[in-house]
Amino acid sequence: MSKVRWKAVRPLRHRDYRLLWTGLAVALLGSGLWLVALAWQVIELGGGPVQLSVVTTAYSIGLVVCVLFGGIAADRLSQRSVIIAADTVRGAVLLVVAALALTGWLEIWHLAAGAVLIGAGEAFLIPAYTALVPRLLPQEELLAANGLEGTLRPLAQQATGPALGGLAIAALSPGVAILVAALTYFFSAACVVAMRVRPEPAEAPGESDEAAATGARAMLADLREGWSYVRETRWLLASLLFGTVFVLLILGPLEVLLPFAVRDQLGGGPKDFGLVLAAFGIGGAVGALLISSRSLPRRYLTVMTLMWGVGSLPFVLLGFATDLWVMAAGAAVVGATGSAAMVIWGTLLQRRVPDHLRGRIASLDFFVSLLLMPVSMALAGPAGSLFGVTAVFIVAGVGPAIICFVVIWFGRMPSDELANPLDHEAVDQEPVQDQPAAVDQALVAGVADSVGASKRISSDA
Repeated sequence: MSKVRWKAVRPLRHRDYRLLWTGLAVALLGSGLWLVALAWQVIELGGGPVQLSVVTTAYSIGLVVCVLFGGIAADRLSQRSVIIAADTVRGAVLLVVAALALTGWLEIWHLAAGAVLIGAGEAFLIPAYTALVPRLLPQEELLAANGLEGTLRPLAQQATGPALGGLAIAALSPGVAILVAALTYFFSAACVVAMRVRPEPAEAPGESDEAAATGARAMLADLREGWSYVRETRWLLASLLFGTVFVLLILGPLEVLLPFAVRDQLGGGPKDFGLVLAAFGIGGAVGALLISSRSLPRRYLTVMTLMWGVGSLPFVLLGFATDLWVMAAGAAVVGATGSAAMVIWGTLLQRRVPDHLRGRIASLDFFVSLLLMPVSMALAGPAGSLFGVTAVFIVAGVGPAIICFVVIWFGRMPSDELANPLDHEAVDQEPVQDQPAAVDQALVAGVADSVGASKRISSDA
């Protein structure tokens, strides 16, 4: 057991990664505060599901529109600088929103405008973070690093942050919670400033001219190169399409309708909403910790897809539950399976995608997966009003469970994962402090058709 625990926390030995992880931890707390504060700020302003849909749709538009540019920036610019800029912009935006809320000038359209910029900041941060981590750690510690992030993200963003946000809103106001969230983003930026990242690896011969090219034509060429890499692999294309449908079915009900399910079915308030999100986050943390304490499953593609698909079935409980513990239990199971799948996903992206493409592949994956995110946000409120919250949660829970089996068959995942085994144990060695990770060139060189594909990021969706 002690060996398992040690393996899970080994990446924290590296100073730069420890700073990056600490900043991320505090920023995710802020994101959890913002999540709850946003919902109850809309309610305090007299809004309902439709108004909350408008604000969350604005966030998703900023995210989806900018994420491809975020991937290009991650591959062309200093990833550390991109993260600092993204955190600073997010902090500044929330400072303005908090000031408006505390002075009584805040309106729904202010929240929507701020949400667009917050989404844009996320769009630049996520590809840069994904591309930076392999430069900070040895390859054999990437699974543990993704497990640490997978444990941290639900605990901070979906558990502790929302719980603290619910308490702060109940005791003070949504504006105060938004102000604290702004300060967490500035703290995260400061942690990244303190890092001592080694210079970018030298470019391969012939790459300098392409890397130096700028302008719209160069950006389009970068996007085409990334998309060509993605579409070469059947299972990856199938996974991306599945991710698009999954987000359409799941994200809108979770972000838009859950606060109203808590209010109408449980008779609860912000504290109960925060507790349900906390259960979702705690389940996610447990799932990430368990999956990262072991080697990758031999059937890693099949296991990952089933975790997302079949693991969504308890989502149905959120539309039926009249007891807080039932709703929390359903959220916890969905969080555990989803987070475990994301740990596998992030590790495969970092191990099988070459350095110069990693940011773009991450952003293309995120873009395609979240293509219908604004649609999901926009439809959730009206669908809940028209068909009822229960019906929407049934579709959201059952739909992915059915589709995932089609995805496994169409993507030929069983044959691909057997042809590309990644289930060997990592070599137990003492890496040099802060030594950048080497890309798994043997795997990359062996890519032909579906043999060597890129993997999708751990995000958050």
